[in-house]
Amino acid sequence: MSSPDDLTGSKQQLFEKRQKVFPKAIDGPFRRFKWLVMAVTLTIYYVTPWLRWDRGPYAPDQAVLVDIANRRFYMFSIEIWPHEFYYVAGLLIMAGIGLFLVTSAVGRAWCGYACPQTVWTDLFQHVERAIEGDRNAQLRLEKAPWGPSKIAKRVTKHAIWLLIAVATGGAWIFYFADAPTLARQLWALDAPYQAWFTIGLLTATTYILGGLMREQFCIYGCPWPRIQGAMLDEKSLMVTYKAWRGEPRTHGIKRAGPAVHQPDGELGAQAQYGLPSLVALASAPENNPRVIGDCIDCNNCVAVCPTGIDIRNGPQIGCITCGLCIDACDDIMERIGRPKKLIGYSTVADELLAGNGKTPEPPLKRLFRPRTLIYFLIWGSIGLAMLFALGSRTRLDLSVRMERNPIWVQLSDGMVRNAYTINVRNMEARPRSVTLSIEGLPDAQIWTDAQARGGAGQAVEIAIGPDQARKTRVYVAAPERQQRDFAFVIRANDGQGATDRESTVFEGPESER
Repeated sequence: MSSPDDLTGSKQQLFEKRQKVFPKAIDGPFRRFKWLVMAVTLTIYYVTPWLRWDRGPYAPDQAVLVDIANRRFYMFSIEIWPHEFYYVAGLLIMAGIGLFLVTSAVGRAWCGYACPQTVWTDLFQHVERAIEGDRNAQLRLEKAPWGPSKIAKRVTKHAIWLLIAVATGGAWIFYFADAPTLARQLWALDAPYQAWFTIGLLTATTYILGGLMREQFCIYGCPWPRIQGAMLDEKSLMVTYKAWRGEPRTHGIKRAGPAVHQPDGELGAQAQYGLPSLVALASAPENNPRVIGDCIDCNNCVAVCPTGIDIRNGPQIGCITCGLCIDACDDIMERIGRPKKLIGYSTVADELLAGNGKTPEPPLKRLFRPRTLIYFLIWGSIGLAMLFALGSRTRLDLSVRMERNPIWVQLSDGMVRNAYTINVRNMEARPRSVTLSIEGLPDAQIWTDAQARGGAGQAVEIAIGPDQARKTRVYVAAPERQQRDFAFVIRANDGQGATDRESTVFEGPESER
């Protein structure tokens, strides 16, 4: 699409056509670290639903299970009920603040190594490279006319991509049902339609995002780079091209003399931002022939980049800080006998100091700065609060609702009766018996629908099944003139001291006067 002719009579392009990215294979510390992270994260994702965890005979034995049917969330020894959803909210808040903490400490490390889009895109690119060859072979195949060889390679590549996508969608649904049972249902084509729909949806998204869109999703579709861009400052760690050392560039390894860096510290600092004075100097090296940078303009840093950017142009939204350009540049610097880390993890503040011949601040001082410490304190406080809440909960819960129709009934003996619906939750995977009593109503009686008033006393016993909630209608009778506020109390009869208390009111003729 283009706009109408401008004043010069030429067409102005409103968007840039996508240039397909074919990353070159590279080996180095960052590439090996990406291999490690990819292996660990994919293993966790695919294996976790098959892990077993013994919770007794009354609860599922899948270690991690989101049991939507029974409204439970199991994670090893932790069980979350619907009314405890604040734990899930706390985990989500911790995840968000954790991303802020990681960004403040080590930049976009999440995007570069552990983001699902990065992991699966990396996996798809390795499959593509194994079938079609490295970067140059892929470029030749892209330009080659369609023929049997090209068709066979493309069909094989996309077929493997689809298999990976299906495995991804299949692994996801195992988190929501017993994995072995659902696997047998899928194999017998007898699984619920929700399972098939979810597999199809996740297969499509994995195939499209990891195989077809790739870097486009990172650059245009993902909101996180915009958020991180607003969070980064001059002390944030990021992959940085040391322009004060690399500029002006030479073309190739042949040089007129040994490399001599620009002695002017101010000009070296300007190189970080590409100011015109340095550009002019680089474009006219004959004016100062001994000012030579280490960069030989080999473009290896561009060739290995999974999003196809040129890191030498400065910080960009397309840079996921994966470090592959560092491996590529270090390899070239070693070959030509120059110091490594022309491209490296650094901060703008450190490069300004280095460009002016000063020593950058120690890494620990950069790490333990106020912003990072504040994020860590908030993150840690939420985590400790959740651990305390998990450790102190009794696994017994009581809720009370007063029946309003009628509010009270005058009995033949002159006492006033109120009715309540009691909901008792047994949050343990074993049957339990509890005692329900009342506090704050002297001479009151309590009974249920299952017993006559003649046997009423100050307490009743209620049996509850494992991992269940039971609603019981109870009646409370008390003399007419009584205080209005009282409480129901439940205590487990297993000797472990579990208890819960719920305050309510008692209504009667006296309360209406």
